[in-house]
Amino acid sequence: MRKYIVLVLCSLCFAFNSNAQQQQPRYNPDTIRTIVIDSVVNIHSHKLNVQDFIDAVLADTGFFQAFRNMKKYSFIGENYIYTYDKNNKINGKVYRKFKRIQSNGKQTIDYIAKRDSGNVYKKDGKYQLYTVNMFDYIFMNAYKSGYGSGSMISGKPDSKDQSYKDKLKILIFAPGHRVDGIPFISNKTEIFSPDMRPLYDYQFARGTYLDSIPVYRFRVVQKASTSNSDVVIKELTTIFDTRTFQILGRYVNIQYHNMFIDLDVKMNMELDKFNGDLVPTKITYQGDWNIPFHKDEKASFLIVQKGYTK
Repeated sequence: MRKYIVLVLCSLCFAFNSNAQQQQPRYNPDTIRTIVIDSVVNIHSHKLNVQDFIDAVLADTGFFQAFRNMKKYSFIGENYIYTYDKNNKINGKVYRKFKRIQSNGKQTIDYIAKRDSGNVYKKDGKYQLYTVNMFDYIFMNAYKSGYGSGSMISGKPDSKDQSYKDKLKILIFAPGHRVDGIPFISNKTEIFSPDMRPLYDYQFARGTYLDSIPVYRFRVVQKASTSNSDVVIKELTTIFDTRTFQILGRYVNIQYHNMFIDLDVKMNMELDKFNGDLVPTKITYQGDWNIPFHKDEKASFLIVQKGYTK
């Protein structure tokens, strides 16, 4: 009997370990990790107020400009993309390591490594997931040609696909602005409007970014007393250089569920300076979302760019 019990326990342990190996946890970006918080800060002692930070967030074009800036330089990029099934098991992987070379006004992309596996592409060679296609548009478009001089939040889309891309650009590059055309959500993305401001708490802290840059951290967080259906942006964290008030980092947590759209997205974007220009260095994303006429999609990204040279 004792031998039987031992045998059963060993079998259960083996089954548990096998299952644990198959259950690969999803990559989950958290609030910006390259900042070390020193202390909570009284912004009034720094001759600042809440509106100063709000105005800076709404007026900021730094992230969009950083994507324009990077096309001027050569750099090493690494992109990790994972897609997941309904049980959060990885069912597709895309890995790219490349060198983007800028020389005499021309750019080339030399791939150092390209690895794909799992359920990534359709038979026609396009990505299975609309999410991956959208982010390929946002990031790979910038690698190849950069963005033009047009605004990130204006212009009339010429197709439904382009309309979704424009909405995504607003959420990435200009959170806090209104995103028109999404049922029950458009006004909720405008978190600094008179109607939305009472639903959020504001938190301030000081810290050090990338080991040497003194920064303020400005967090806009959904109040605990607020209903989840009242807000779309659960948290927007922004990192400011205390010396210049430039925005260097951003974390956004978007969640909303209704009969038209299902969103659960977390994203980090971090910038650094090279040759006097802000350039992107790290972007992390995790998202579950379902939009009309598209199946439920789960994906995560890690995009690292380093070694900038002129």
